[in-house]
Amino acid sequence: MSSTNTESSAAPMRRLPLLLFRQLRPKQWTKNLLIFAAPLFSFETVHARTLLDTVIGFFLLSFVSGCVYIVNDYADREADRNHPVKKFRPMASGELPPNLALVFGALLLIASLAVSYLLNPLFTGLLLLYFAMNVAYSFRLKHVVIIDIMIIAAGFVLRAIAGGLVIHVPFTPWFLLCTMLLSLFLAIGKRRHELYLLQSDVGSHRKVLDHYSFDLLDQMSSIVTTATIISYSLFTFTSGRTVHLMWTIPFVIYGMFRYLYLIHIEKKGGAPDKVLLEDRHILITVILYVVSVVVILVNFE
Repeated sequence: MSSTNTESSAAPMRRLPLLLFRQLRPKQWTKNLLIFAAPLFSFETVHARTLLDTVIGFFLLSFVSGCVYIVNDYADREADRNHPVKKFRPMASGELPPNLALVFGALLLIASLAVSYLLNPLFTGLLLLYFAMNVAYSFRLKHVVIIDIMIIAAGFVLRAIAGGLVIHVPFTPWFLLCTMLLSLFLAIGKRRHELYLLQSDVGSHRKVLDHYSFDLLDQMSSIVTTATIISYSLFTFTSGRTVHLMWTIPFVIYGMFRYLYLIHIEKKGGAPDKVLLEDRHILITVILYVVSVVVILVNFE
């Protein structure tokens, strides 16, 4: 009997590291790849140390965002148990003890902040701001119309700034503006997709969707799409790099138009990180964009 009990208790213990890792939602980490924009656009000054620091910064940012998910899932664990998808999350499913997840999250947050201080104290401050802002979003701001999508955009801007802080490279205001506008574009698309799903599933949706309409979101999307393309075009000419960056403008235009197609025709767009990995056209466009930027900066600066 005792041997059987020991084996049954050992099985969950073996799964514990995997459950804790799942709780950090690694699939969401693709959003943090924006931190690599700093070494990408500072290609001529990049060396092994800056790349290593950026990789470390990427994981620190991912760990801190994972701590936000722990707090969020801890608070919502009872409601998540009644959700058809969220009920499989580690805490909601009962596989991961909530208090253990909180302790793990607190230790991970402290360790991440301590390591980030070695890279740049300003990076530590940014991580604290990112954590506080996202916790506020999870508990309150996600229910405030318009503010909710602006907070999402602010998160992406902080990711871009983080890349510069890690390797001590400043960004031009135009690049940060492009990041904010593109983030708004993705956030608006996400809300539109959720509003579309609401038509067939009235019982489970964000409260803030009651304050949105297709006409409003489509108008906002049109404004942001236009502003993004114009801002990026101006960035390629005024960033202080080579004007040959203008050849990357078609990739940006196609990528945004493709995403609009997925939203309006394919009825996708609820998870931008998932679209990036699953839509071949978007993925190839991103790869070609990165390659073209590297080639241009290497050969024309």
